Amino acid sequence: MSEDRNSAVGEQPTSQPTKAAKRPTRESVTSGRSAKASKGSAKKAGASVKTSGASGRTVGAAVGPGKSGKPESHLAMVRRARRINRELAEVYPYAHPELDFRNPFELLVATVLSAQTTDLRVNQTTPALFAAYPTPEDMAAAVPEELEEVIRPTGFFRAKTRSLIGLSAALRDNFGGEVPGRLADLVTLPGVGRKTANVVLGNAFGVPGITVDTHFGRLVRRWKWTEQEDPEKVEAEIAAIFPKSEWTMLSHRVVFHGRRICHARRPACGACPIAPLCPSYGEGETDPEKARKLLKYEMGGQPGQRLSPPPDYPGKPAQALGAG
Repeated sequence: MSEDRNSAVGEQPTSQPTKAAKRPTRESVTSGRSAKASKGSAKKAGASVKTSGASGRTVGAAVGPGKSGKPESHLAMVRRARRINRELAEVYPYAHPELDFRNPFELLVATVLSAQTTDLRVNQTTPALFAAYPTPEDMAAAVPEELEEVIRPTGFFRAKTRSLIGLSAALRDNFGGEVPGRLADLVTLPGVGRKTANVVLGNAFGVPGITVDTHFGRLVRRWKWTEQEDPEKVEAEIAAIFPKSEWTMLSHRVVFHGRRICHARRPACGACPIAPLCPSYGEGETDPEKARKLLKYEMGGQPGQRLSPPPDYPGKPAQALGAG
């Protein structure tokens, strides 16, 4: 659900780090702040805050997980994965779905629109869409050509129009005009698969789910949590690593990290707070100063993707379509 979500997933790794290369400690991404100051300002700056334990050590010549020549055991991988999740929870305490919505129907529609485009473009498009078609009954009765014009900025507007009218009619006819809160029901709607269903369940109904979008898939493979490519198999393997209560927030944290630091083509390894835990450290820029220039959204001091972000979001709201 981001601009590089739909870029080529098969990144071309650059050279591996030499033995002399140093991985950044978590506090090194705070741009010179002390660890104590970082802890007090995490929500303002989006910086990492914890510096105790292994995450606060300078790794130096030490090789990362899986690079010592000794295969990592499954138990060690699970412990490392859970450690990464804890670290990301401190780096992104404000992680959230990056689609603007006010109710389950709006989230469902926005998630369908987010395919093959950015969440920002969806958020810039949906205010006019929901003003014209606020309910499933309204959208089911839409004139296709008129709906196409409204959602045209999101791309693939003809196929998306068919999905939106179809799912709205199904909600009207089969579910009393309400979005169902069960996975089995949601995936019967036109244009709705497991990824979309899990987004809706986790964020509109509080039902835990793992959302395997392009960001999530490439990061969990980069971190060696799974080797699977099929989203459903990825979902199953990751679900076995983490408690169910963590699934929704884990999804947000991983996607946030993929959009802001661990990019597809040029990850900012030198500014990454979980570098000591990453077996793929060195695929991207390891120089701290150069890496910091690669940071995106609030981590890089720029607006996020939501026009109406949550109150605790430390970045700037995005601008409406045509603004500026």
